[in-house]
Amino acid sequence: MNVTEAVTTRRSVRTFLDKPVDLATLIRVMDTARWAASGCNYQPWEASIVTGQPLKDLQAKLTASAPQAAEYDWTAPGTEDAYKQRLNAVSREMFGAMGIARDDGEGRMKAMMRNATSFDAPAAMFVYFPRLMKEPQWSDVGMWLQTIALLLREEGLDSCFQEYMALYANVIREFLGLDHERYMLFCGMAIGSRDPDAPLNNFERERVPLEEQVKFIGFA
Repeated sequence: MNVTEAVTTRRSVRTFLDKPVDLATLIRVMDTARWAASGCNYQPWEASIVTGQPLKDLQAKLTASAPQAAEYDWTAPGTEDAYKQRLNAVSREMFGAMGIARDDGEGRMKAMMRNATSFDAPAAMFVYFPRLMKEPQWSDVGMWLQTIALLLREEGLDSCFQEYMALYANVIREFLGLDHERYMLFCGMAIGSRDPDAPLNNFERERVPLEEQVKFIGFA
């Protein structure tokens, strides 16, 4: 698989096959991802990848816990119409693929709660970094995460980024033995093999036309 294929076939997978993820494969992916771009070579990212009974134990704690206030805000762009429309578009397609009506609040809430079990993926990664890291280093962590997602595609695996896990930062930090004062719990990532027939893995996604996002200046 070339890079273009990895980019265009990567998507947020929310229905996984009951198939374990090979440890050697994960080690290979994570070892290669160390070469992701990092300003000043800080390499701020840290993570724990959990599977098997430990993952089930953590998920039991998550589903039994009330969400906390997130330590950062990922919803702010929704206050501007252009970005809100993009959110609404993907939400419409995603919930439509699950057959959940717009006015079915309970159904939508149950669907969102599947985040707590990482959509039943066989492995889940939890990403964190020292709180002293600021916006440039958060950007580095994003580049590292994208690198991991593309390397997983190269291995025939899939993923789903989960900012949702920030709502359970205290539970996750406690489970992983992380210092609450030192570490920001950034996100989770579900990892596994996609169910190719699941409607939730096949709905259409929209992207903004290139000319709305990029200007080319000074070219002949």
